[in-house]
Amino acid sequence: MILSFLLLAAIVVFISMAFKVVPQQEVYIVERLGRYHATMVAGLNFIIPIIDRVAYKHTLKEIPLDVPSQVCITRDNTQLTVDGIIYFQVTDPKLASYGSSNFVVAITQLAQTTLRSVIGRMELDKTFEERDDINQTVVASLDEAAVSWGVKVLRYEIKDLVPPQEILRSMQAQITAEREKRARIAQSEGIKQEQINLAAGQREAEIQKSQGEAQASINESQGAKIAQINRAEGEAEALRLVAQATADAIRQVAAAVKEPGGTEAVNLKVAEQYVDAFAKLAKTNNTLIMPANVADIGSLVSAGMSIIKGQNNNIAK
Repeated sequence: MILSFLLLAAIVVFISMAFKVVPQQEVYIVERLGRYHATMVAGLNFIIPIIDRVAYKHTLKEIPLDVPSQVCITRDNTQLTVDGIIYFQVTDPKLASYGSSNFVVAITQLAQTTLRSVIGRMELDKTFEERDDINQTVVASLDEAAVSWGVKVLRYEIKDLVPPQEILRSMQAQITAEREKRARIAQSEGIKQEQINLAAGQREAEIQKSQGEAQASINESQGAKIAQINRAEGEAEALRLVAQATADAIRQVAAAVKEPGGTEAVNLKVAEQYVDAFAKLAKTNNTLIMPANVADIGSLVSAGMSIIKGQNNNIAK
């Protein structure tokens, strides 16, 4: 009974040792009697206990690896403290197991050596400006060497570039001076543009003012000309109306003369005007003027009437 129990337990242990479950994104390296035998991938796998054993386990995921900080000397003999991070992935588990005793240490050491070499060929200012070029150079160098280790270097990133404190203070002073310079330049450009705008505005105002004055003068001269034309037309119209009125009056007198008793009325009117004029003339002078023959007033009136008759005949014609 005890023997059966021990045999059953041995069978259970053998079966448990014979079957291996490999997780996703991992591989196991199997050695048989100390030599490489197979690579077990994700899933259920079978080995022979005691004869076979799992020698190495690798993950196929992307692995980030911190590179310890180190002091690098630039081309212009400035010390820089540099650290970074490497991203790599195992692509060949067999080479990763037997190509190097420790591929992680090998990658780290090679990254530090390559970084010192790259920075040693550059000046201090360039190291800050060309970080991408430094990263690409380190990746290319690591990837070329890591092929024999079964590893693919995906990328390398510099985390910090720290110069000495004296260099930092001088760089800060330089940056401050440069910013002040740009501020002064910007201020002067603003003042210059302001003066240009003011001059342009003043010139435009003068132009508008001169154009306004010229237009006002033109409008004033045109207004005066129109006024003169209107006055001239008004005077001409007045003269025409006076002449027309005079002509109408003469025609009415002529028509009245032709009526019965018209001649006698005209004679009476002329005599009245003659006497009135003679009276005014006598009053306006110290010397009283008398006609040579006062009795001849009637003859004068007759002479006037003959003249009026002649004019009436001409009008009638």
